[in-house]
Amino acid sequence: MQIAVLGGGPAGLYFAISMKLRDAAHDITVYERNRADDTFGWGVVLSDETMANFEDNDPVSEKMIRDKFAYWDDVKVVRGDEAMTSGGHGFCGIGRKQMLLLLQQRARELGVKLEFETDITPEKIEELKAGNDLLVAADGLNSKTRSHFEDKFRPEIDMRRNHFVWLGTHQKFDDAFTFIFEQTEHGWIWAHAYQFDDDTATFIVECGPETYEAFGFDKLSQQDSIALCEKIFAKHLGGHALMTNANHIRGSAWIRFPRVTCENWYFDNVVLLGDASATAHFSIGSGSKLGMESAISLAEELSRDKPLAEALQTYEDERKLQVLRVTSAARNSTEWFEEVERYLGLDMMQLNYALLTRSQRISHENLRLRDPEWLASAESWFHSQAGSNSTRRPMFAPFKLRDMELKNRIVVSPMAQYKATGGMPNDWHFVHYAERAKGGAGLVFTEMLCVSMDGRITPGCPCIGPEQVPAWKRLTDFVHAETDARICAQIGHAGRKGSTRLAWDGIDKPLAEGENWPLLAASAIPLMEGNVVPKAMDRADMDRVKEQFIESVRAADQAGFDMIEMHGAHGYLLASFISPITNRRDDGYGGSLENRMRYPLEIFAAMRAEWPATKPMTVRISAHDWMGEDGVTPEEAVQIAAMFKAAGADAINVSSGQTDKAEQPVYGRMFQVPFADRVRNEIGAPTLVAGNIYEPDHVNSILMAGRADLVLLARPHLADPYWTLHAAVELGDTEQSWPKPYEGGRRQANTLAERAKAMAT
Repeated sequence: MQIAVLGGGPAGLYFAISMKLRDAAHDITVYERNRADDTFGWGVVLSDETMANFEDNDPVSEKMIRDKFAYWDDVKVVRGDEAMTSGGHGFCGIGRKQMLLLLQQRARELGVKLEFETDITPEKIEELKAGNDLLVAADGLNSKTRSHFEDKFRPEIDMRRNHFVWLGTHQKFDDAFTFIFEQTEHGWIWAHAYQFDDDTATFIVECGPETYEAFGFDKLSQQDSIALCEKIFAKHLGGHALMTNANHIRGSAWIRFPRVTCENWYFDNVVLLGDASATAHFSIGSGSKLGMESAISLAEELSRDKPLAEALQTYEDERKLQVLRVTSAARNSTEWFEEVERYLGLDMMQLNYALLTRSQRISHENLRLRDPEWLASAESWFHSQAGSNSTRRPMFAPFKLRDMELKNRIVVSPMAQYKATGGMPNDWHFVHYAERAKGGAGLVFTEMLCVSMDGRITPGCPCIGPEQVPAWKRLTDFVHAETDARICAQIGHAGRKGSTRLAWDGIDKPLAEGENWPLLAASAIPLMEGNVVPKAMDRADMDRVKEQFIESVRAADQAGFDMIEMHGAHGYLLASFISPITNRRDDGYGGSLENRMRYPLEIFAAMRAEWPATKPMTVRISAHDWMGEDGVTPEEAVQIAAMFKAAGADAINVSSGQTDKAEQPVYGRMFQVPFADRVRNEIGAPTLVAGNIYEPDHVNSILMAGRADLVLLARPHLADPYWTLHAAVELGDTEQSWPKPYEGGRRQANTLAERAKAMAT
């Protein structure tokens, strides 16, 4: 093949090398607009795993690079005069210029032609496309090829919030990859520092836009900007200067990071590679890794003796998924640093842990493999904050709300059962909740218990009132007598989402003609076309429903529940007032957030006043309607949570979505945790969180990083009522108590787990 490569960075050069290794007959030319020894970065970070991939592909260039490496094992976090270090992270760095020169040398040895100082114009791009079998666009995050064929690649470029400048220094930082946070008169500013050769380190300075503008960095020359950074970080630089290699750029050289994604990675004989197709934020150091590993993948597909279009399609399909995993982690890391001031008041131990796990690529148990001593100290710290002297995992730490004490942080999430008859719970509910209480969780939620028959979601939903007290009391008496769990009644009213079929008969669809009941909501908007149109509540309706909530709270107390939760989420009655999607009122209960919150806060206050002062009460909110700016946003959710906190909520159960059928949710592992994190750390209230959380590692990392205080698992508890007991066995935790009749099962489970572990090693 005759191949033109645009861009002489790591990705472009390594692709040319990889293709030549597979077939020396390929005619490959790399075109680079800069000179051979120009580079505008400092160090490149690579992991041991990445180097293993390089060794498999080309042992020669891998050794050339490895011989020039600076290695470090530790990550150090410095905040003012505090510092903390953890080890076992296994990174290595090399100067970007050094790496490019080595790759150029290797490419030449293999017969690749290199042309520098080549002006890549649209005309040149068209000429190379027409004159080659393949045009590889490895021309960086500002790719001219991508811009020229924008209609084909369909890129999206998201300019991120923070500003940063890429500098170097002869203060080597050779003991650890170091994050330095300094509080200044204009706010927090921080540095990412790491060694990459015998006497030089990368020193990236970053800050939020408010701090950037307050310092006037946008108006300073490069030298004045550098001098100011030297002053801010003077005690860390040991008398060494900061250096720039971006003198070709006018102004201070501060930039914002562009997050690039492309719908398509190729068309005809043109394919994007590296940063041209997708970017990974510098805070996880994976840009060069991604580009070079993509180069291997592209070369491999092109060498499989298949038509070009098929090879490029396979490359895009397979590699895009791998890149997405890294860029998603990079997005998490980017957003963590964009909100870092939220965390800088945490204890140093928790700040350190949160930083290490910010991308969600490093898990709790992975940290144990890296530095077991440090993680053990972190776990001890977590338990000490909970009033315990244990050294168990965070999920087994106790937690207290008012006078209710929980033995651990695992919660069985509310899950509708649709098994009630005429609003009455039955043996199904007793067995379902009793089994999960026996399963080791610290707290068990009921499904939403409706305040009236007309407030039910479906005919199979249970109520909570005087008639239901004996049945619910039978359950709470069993839970208290036979288990260590506590039990919470979630109380709510379906609103416009009521009078629908059982889930397995058609979720959210209306009942058959003649079986529906009248509905109430903030506004007369049906859930879907064909569903019952609710009545927009007047004051008399509000007063009547408030009395129903109060009566339900009395019943919950008489039934012996330890805690209650007001359901103010997911488009049900109270949530229909909160969200502008479902609240179209023009009276004092609509319009502004303060007005939309009036009735839910009124209900909350009435419930809290009726509920014993010694018992906790929480509220579930939807932190995101997934409807853009038209609905509740995570920013507004913080205000909503703050209002409920001020009204006396002991904790906020942070959920999202299910407000309207037009929602466009973005799901993923632990997808609601950022919302709970934001509420917890911005208003200082305990939070509960659910949402695609299914492993002990998820739970422990959420808790240890201070992203939530209690973790709810729904589907895992449907699949395994004894999830907590089994998780303890999986983790080798022999302190977990089991119901006494199951003691033989506990011993066998632990014995089998120990045997399996011994055989694996």
